[in-house]
Order: sequence, then C-alpha cells, then structure tokens
Amino acid sequence: MNPSFRDSTYRIYLEFLETAEKKRRWSIFDDIPWDKLDAARSSDSIADSVEIYCSEELYVPDYVAKALEILRTSFGMAWFQTQWAAEETRHGLVFREYLTRSGQRSADEFATLEGDLFSKTWQLPYKTPRRMVCYGALQESVTYVAYKVQKDRARETGDQVLEAIFHFVGRDEAAHSGFYREILELELSQDRAGTVADLAHVLATFKMPGDGLIANYRERLHSSGAGVSPRVFIERVVLPLLATLKIERQELKHAADNRLVQTTRRTASSNNHRGL
Repeated sequence: MNPSFRDSTYRIYLEFLETAEKKRRWSIFDDIPWDKLDAARSSDSIADSVEIYCSEELYVPDYVAKALEILRTSFGMAWFQTQWAAEETRHGLVFREYLTRSGQRSADEFATLEGDLFSKTWQLPYKTPRRMVCYGALQESVTYVAYKVQKDRARETGDQVLEAIFHFVGRDEAAHSGFYREILELELSQDRAGTVADLAHVLATFKMPGDGLIANYRERLHSSGAGVSPRVFIERVVLPLLATLKIERQELKHAADNRLVQTTRRTASSNNHRGL
C-alpha cells in the first residue's frame, strides 16, 4: 500500500470515528422507549423480519475475523472494521431485546436459533480488500434501505419502539455505507479501470450475508417483507452508488462484458488443460 493511499484511508476513518463519537452514538438502555413497548402491535411477520436481521448480526464474529485477515495491514480499514463490529453487535442486541421483551421469542428459542446458526461459518465472498469494499458499499446500502422501510411501517402503525430501533440502526448503516463509498472514490482515483471491474464483478455475484446460512433465507425475506426487491436494489442502491462515484452505466457494462470474456477464456483454457 502506497503512503498516500494509506494516509487517505486513515483520514477517512478518523472523520468517520469523529462523527460517530460526536453525533451518532446511542444507547440500547437509554434511547429506546422500552416503556412504550406494546406487544399487541407486533405480528408474526414483524417478528420474523426482526429475527432475520438479528440472525445476520450473530455472524459478526465471523465477519470481523475473516475481514481482518485481509485488512490488518491497513490501519484505517482495520480499525474501521473494529468500530463497525461494535456498532453491529449493538444492532444484534437491540433486535434480540425487542424479540424477548415483546414476548415474540423465548430464551429457549434463542438458544436453539444460536445453536443452528453457530454450526455454520460465514466465509469471505471475495478475497481482495477492494472487492470487499465494493461489497460493503452495496450490502450496507441494501440494509439501510430495508431498515428505512421497517421504520416507516413502524411509524405508520404507531410502534414507537420499533421506529426508534430502526432509526438508530438505519443511521449506523448509512454511515457505514458512506465510509465504503469514500474508500471506493479513493480507489477510483488510484486505479479507475480496476475498481470499476471489481465493482462489476461484485454486482454480478452479490448476495446478502445470510443467504446460504440462514434457513429459508430468501423465502423468509419475501414472506416477512424484510428484504428489498431487485427493482428497489437497482433504483435505491446501485444507481445512487454509481451516481456518487460518477460511474456511467456504459462504463460499468463495458467492464462487465470484459469480465465475462475473461471468465469464458479462463474456463476454456482450464477445460483444454483437462482435455475436455
């Protein structure tokens, strides 16, 4: 890593941390109006949505351990990962508290859930820091959009507890996606073609962390209303990201086409070597 990139990454992290410390910190115990909790306002679909979100957060140890393996030599990126972990564990805990305090899930049910989840290990979807930054920018934005939908629904139904929860966790997700976008802007300034190619690859292969780990993940996202549709993903995640990064869709398509050609060539070469 060249000194300029390292210093810029550190500056981006420091600004992220300063904003978090001064404007964004919140308490599960003091800032959620638990005294307004009304279990009658909950439903099976709401509880299932919150359980899915909580389940994904239970893999935070895996996310951090795996990511730090490839980020440990970058102070700014590595320290961001530790701050990210602290904030995400708060999200998992507030979801858990909502489910247990509202009576939607018991301690025994959580023990069973944890046993199932911890029997599986999350793996890095990509092996390079830059591709993981691309992934982070998309994944955090998708999560923010999903939480925004949940916050709006809670407001409409008068559920002050869930509205507060999704306000705070959504604000954190927006900050996380902002950090990744800034790193991507820095990457683009250093290697535009390579960064656009990596973003094209991640877009073509993107899936949420719980996909493949949480049982019936996609079906539950759809039935509970916890997920976002492909159209919303494009309109509210991908297009705003491209606009922020000043990447034209034609430039991205060109990179994606090149990636397809290269993949086809590698596959053909591999088959030839095997005599297929």
